[in-house]
Amino acid sequence: MGTLYVVATPIGNLEDITLRALRILKEVDLIACEDTRRTGILLHHYEIQKPLVSYHQHSQIQKIEYLCEELKSGKNIALVTDAGTPGISDPGGLLIGKALENNIVVEGVPGPSAITTLLSISGILADKFLFLGFLPKKKGKQTLLKKIVSSEIPVVIFESPHRIIATLKSIETIAPDLHVIIGRELTKKFQEIYRGKIAEVLPKIRPQGEFVIIIQNG
Repeated sequence: MGTLYVVATPIGNLEDITLRALRILKEVDLIACEDTRRTGILLHHYEIQKPLVSYHQHSQIQKIEYLCEELKSGKNIALVTDAGTPGISDPGGLLIGKALENNIVVEGVPGPSAITTLLSISGILADKFLFLGFLPKKKGKQTLLKKIVSSEIPVVIFESPHRIIATLKSIETIAPDLHVIIGRELTKKFQEIYRGKIAEVLPKIRPQGEFVIIIQNG
């Protein structure tokens, strides 16, 4: 039996990778990744040459079966996402679950996370928080937003550039005095942090890149 290594990779700055992660990527037989081009940039930067297998949300169950068979044959595989920690708002959990069903050893190689990156510089007490990932596109979104704005603990969500403005306006409609902290393109060259009421941050938002939002009630 091989081992499935769940390897966290940089969310932007390529220097944000652990020595252990680099060693694992060099030692495994195969790397399963969301986008071979994105992962290829990281590997090229660190002069790592390994076979890549595309594994993403549109992968068929046959791809999961293939990777599990490779693991059962004794090969070690590193699972990476485009940015951050696999299994967090990405399809990595399906492969990890199937590996565990097959009694394959799964080992975490921790590292960068957009969630903790923004929380760490938020200036709020983050001993408790609720993470909800990406909100539903339409069905149930408004009901969920009403629950979010009434939460007694900070809520962290992800949002895409083409939905960020609409999401913020929806939150403002429900709770105009709510305080938010928004991170855009975290750790990248054009990183921006927005803080304040939604009416204060909306004019500053550039709808480009990926967003992490902390919603704080009170």
